[in-house]
Amino acid sequence: MRSYEVMIIVDPDVDDRQVQPLIDAHLKPVTKAGAKVTNLEILGRRRLAYDINKKSEGTYIVVNLDCEPAVVKEFDRRLSIDEKVMRAKVFRPEEVKPSDESEEKTPKAPEAKGSKVS
Repeated sequence: MRSYEVMIIVDPDVDDRQVQPLIDAHLKPVTKAGAKVTNLEILGRRRLAYDINKKSEGTYIVVNLDCEPAVVKEFDRRLSIDEKVMRAKVFRPEEVKPSDESEEKTPKAPEAKGSKVS
């Protein structure tokens, strides 16, 4: 299973009380397919950087999933069909790799000739 982060922007015409049931309806088939929702965060209404469908704001939702690639692809497809969803973007968060000790060492600057003190 892979980790995915899905950013969803819902149309501002959708009432704030309807956002949670809307997302739950889209997540139900995903969880039935074996995906695990690790985090669901509704960020609320925010102003868009540019107009989408002649709308200047939208409700932002971030969903973190652990699932197979085919499951998240189907989730993205369902979101793109729904008219209440203005945008949906799927990200694979970068994994933080432990750094080697050799990378942590900084190379020493070469000493200038004749700078030795006896």
